[in-house]
Amino acid sequence: MKHTYQICISGAAAGDSVEVASGFVKDVAKEVIRRGHIVLTGASTGLPHIAALAAQLAGGPSIGFSPAANRVAHIRTYHLPLNGFDTILYTGFGYTGRDLLLVRSGDAMIMVGGRIGTLNELTIAIEEHKPIGVLVGSGGETAEVQHVLKAAKRIRSNIIFGDDPVKLVADVIKVVDKKYAKLRKN
Repeated sequence: MKHTYQICISGAAAGDSVEVASGFVKDVAKEVIRRGHIVLTGASTGLPHIAALAAQLAGGPSIGFSPAANRVAHIRTYHLPLNGFDTILYTGFGYTGRDLLLVRSGDAMIMVGGRIGTLNELTIAIEEHKPIGVLVGSGGETAEVQHVLKAAKRIRSNIIFGDDPVKLVADVIKVVDKKYAKLRKN
């Protein structure tokens, strides 16, 4: 039986890594959809928005998690887009609270580029024991993940590093498959 996973794509809403990683994040989102899964993002600008738009163009669902409490605040207070998302969940918890719900809702996380918010999502994914893919060469904080892991004294058994977006998605999905295969046997 085929299972559909919710894959969180994490990346910067602004900054240099948006320009560097925009092509990469499109490839990641399209591959998640091509494999029959759902794209989750932070419902913001930059890489999350590019991923959401690419997911929709690939014919698949895109779910955004907003820091705002409602649609009006999403637009007027946070100045965030509505297009590109099949649905937006309005958390009302600001960016850090939104990050927690976003990562917890995913079966895995793939990090593309990023800034401090992306690192926050990464540390949540580590603490939640989520399978994590890090797209090497996509700029931003992806270059710092090894340092973060070493400083935090964390093992990286569920963290996959790769520089090919298609292969990275496939490898992350294999880890999720193994995780859930163990649960189905019990």
